[in-house]
Amino acid sequence: MDLRSTIHIAYIGLKTKKSRTFMTMLGIIIGISSVIIIVSVGNGAQSLILNQVKSMGSNLIGIYPGASEESGPPPSALGIVDTSLKNDDLDAVMENNNVPNAIAVTYYDRGVGTFQWRDQKYDGTFVGTTASYIDVHSVEVESGRFFTKDEEKDLARVVVLGYEVKENLFGDNNPIGQSIKIKKEQFKVIGVIGKRGTQLFENQDNLAFIPIFTCQKIMLGINYVSLARVQIDSEENTDQAVADIRALLRERHKLEKNEPDDFSIRPQTQAIEIFSSITDSLTYFLAAIAAISLLVGGIGIMNIMLIAVVERTREVGLRKALGAKNKNILSQFLAEAVVVTLSGGVVGVIFGVLVSFLVAMVARQLGYQWDLVISYSAILLSCTISILIGLIFGVYPAQKAAKLNPIEALRYE
Repeated sequence: MDLRSTIHIAYIGLKTKKSRTFMTMLGIIIGISSVIIIVSVGNGAQSLILNQVKSMGSNLIGIYPGASEESGPPPSALGIVDTSLKNDDLDAVMENNNVPNAIAVTYYDRGVGTFQWRDQKYDGTFVGTTASYIDVHSVEVESGRFFTKDEEKDLARVVVLGYEVKENLFGDNNPIGQSIKIKKEQFKVIGVIGKRGTQLFENQDNLAFIPIFTCQKIMLGINYVSLARVQIDSEENTDQAVADIRALLRERHKLEKNEPDDFSIRPQTQAIEIFSSITDSLTYFLAAIAAISLLVGGIGIMNIMLIAVVERTREVGLRKALGAKNKNILSQFLAEAVVVTLSGGVVGVIFGVLVSFLVAMVARQLGYQWDLVISYSAILLSCTISILIGLIFGVYPAQKAAKLNPIEALRYE
């Protein structure tokens, strides 16, 4: 009997027991679809994180106050306040060609407070930064302008509003030239930034930007920087720029050769690699857990096939009496197991892709930069695993059927 005839007979046998066949397939469908969904959602989550990081620019280098392990988080990420990084340290990056690959540098301090215009109030975050902020982060001012270097040095009380701050305080009114209160201090609105959305999981639209010295001296009463970012000419020059920045800051902080850095440098490319590694590991771990359901589905197939052998004992006996050999019986039952698992695998792949598409669509509707990533290797692997499950868990029932004695099988009631 050729392969085509064997598969056809297996199909007819399964078709006569539709409910049982479907229940047998269900475990495989759930297992395969779970693997497809988890891998797709994991890749989508990875794309979301990487898009968030890349949206800030891959040619940026972050500088944080405080020492940290090479691959560990800086102290500020753990809520630890460190005062080692000063404004002059960052200004020195652009002076005398100290860091040849640096294009611009900006630095920040921040606080939270209530913004008020007339009787309208909005709780948000004010960010003290430099005039170069819009260049480093490629920010577009929708109306008005950003503050200048002179206003930054003169402790000017001017503010540039994020889109949501403007909408909540002013609505359809023109905010340019109006005065608002941030905490208890008066600021003149000179500009509004267009919609930016979420970057690094922070809503950029509910921020208000004020000059760095105004923030430090008037709003917060501090003399240090919480974070700085250096824009370099090319991502390829990251390592050289990091080395130059480290040498400059160590010299300015008068650190001896055997003393560790009292600051942390984190290139944006390093953040991309770390996030990719974390999301990859998490995706594979969850996919492995989901794959356990395939084992459960395989055991279910073996049980159902054993029941089928008992029910079809007389059929097996009749076929053997008519000349069927053990290998014919074996191949028939194996073919049935493979057809069931492969069919379940195909349905599982289709269902998994549909659910992944819906997840991506919902995420995009919510405003996230979520890419639909369907792994063809995962689909191919899923179908291959389906066939293997059919073969592995179908062998024992098929062998049991093939070894039946034809005379005893024909007598079976």
